[in-house]
Amino acid sequence: MLSVLASVPTFALEGVDAREVTVEVDARRGLPAFTVVGLPDTAVREARERVRSALLNSALEFPLQRLTVNLAPAWVRKAGASFDLAIAVGVLAASGQIPVEALDGIAVSGELSLGGALRPVRGALPIALGCRAAGLRRLVVSPEIGPEAALVDEVEVCPAPNLGRLVDLFHGRWAPDPPARQPASKVARPVELPDLADVRGQADARRALEIAAAGGHSLLMVGPPGAGKTMLARRLPGILPSPSLEEALDITRVQSVTGSCGDGLARERPFRAPHHTISAQGLVGGGARPRPGEVTLAHRGVLFLDELAEFARPALEALRQPLEHGSVDIVRGQVALSFPARVLLVAAANPCPCGIGGERCECGVLTRERYRARLSGPLIDRIDLVCQLAPLPALALAADGVAGEGSAAVRTRVADARERQAARLGASSASCNAELTAGATRALMPLGERAARPLAAAVDAGVLTGRGHDRVLRVARTIADLAGRQRVGRDDVAEALGYRAVAPGRTAAA
Repeated sequence: MLSVLASVPTFALEGVDAREVTVEVDARRGLPAFTVVGLPDTAVREARERVRSALLNSALEFPLQRLTVNLAPAWVRKAGASFDLAIAVGVLAASGQIPVEALDGIAVSGELSLGGALRPVRGALPIALGCRAAGLRRLVVSPEIGPEAALVDEVEVCPAPNLGRLVDLFHGRWAPDPPARQPASKVARPVELPDLADVRGQADARRALEIAAAGGHSLLMVGPPGAGKTMLARRLPGILPSPSLEEALDITRVQSVTGSCGDGLARERPFRAPHHTISAQGLVGGGARPRPGEVTLAHRGVLFLDELAEFARPALEALRQPLEHGSVDIVRGQVALSFPARVLLVAAANPCPCGIGGERCECGVLTRERYRARLSGPLIDRIDLVCQLAPLPALALAADGVAGEGSAAVRTRVADARERQAARLGASSASCNAELTAGATRALMPLGERAARPLAAAVDAGVLTGRGHDRVLRVARTIADLAGRQRVGRDDVAEALGYRAVAPGRTAAA
């Protein structure tokens, strides 16, 4: 038998994206051998044993020839067991057990059991997106991840339970039932979320929470223990609008890569609340084989950092780039990866180590200053809203106290404000006011002389940096959107300045 070369497209995960990899299998006469080249890791090299057993246990032939498998491009490091199926299909085509022409326009991805069954792999949605971008019209995966891959239009997903059925598919003897597609017209809320009506008092913090939700602004709440900081933060997802189809796909793509994807398209924005002992790598991602961190797992959702001043300084400083650019760029060796990180950051902190603050504080001046210094100026400058929470009076905590406004009413105002922003932003890449660049902020948010005066005074007094100026302007625009005003007024700017901070416990008011 003359040598036969077969090529099978598959995909390798890089960050939260998929890179096309061509598995080339060459079968020729010679002493039986099975070699895999192209920077494979241990799991990929072990595919030789899985493929051999899977073929033999599926009543298929394993060719006693010299087999060479190349994973191209050779300079990209290959990791994991997702290449098993592509290697097996390449061996079948190179040995004449399936027609080589049947591989045209089709990609495969999956792990093989020793019995020949297809097992699911991480990243079905990114793989399907990569399949569409590469112009491949069909994708073979295991039945468990078929519905997730089917979220991508223009790609025919073929769920195959085992190698035997896959050979029948290539010979035209069997056609799989298409996986069920989740309706993509609307992403509905699946469960009831904690209601804002449970929060008593704290009108200023409730207002800041509403502004943060309406414009996607970062928020820091400073107050004594038990004032309601955590309670407020955990009710933020309940007043956020449901994710759009594009946002839901973004959320699902991240969950797919990390192995936390549910049944199909994400229906709710993520809420992540890591413990303050987390490392910088755990918070923003990284490692020898870079993995997403908490800021990426919260993409298009909420990242809540409780006891902010207790987090390690390197972890907090690593948040600067994500808060400014909405992404985390990581370079390891010769590989540069970018993880998405569009999050709504909500943080909570005590005013001092004892937590009491004010005149009853038991901490010395140096202790308080040392505690405040844990949060650097550049980090605080990237937080749009800072509000102070005071201890609640007994009357507010009483069982017959007046309940606050519920999440449903607040969510309606937030959704209306987001719609006004969407109409104003148009085809811009930003989805809300907080995501605007400096140039777009000035172009889309002109101020009259009267409204600009307090903002200019704050800059001249050294209270605001250039970054702070733009962030105050975006917050003022969100306040106007909540009120339904076309132009930003002086009162909007004054309220936005009232929420601007230079350090925990100190705000810069107009």
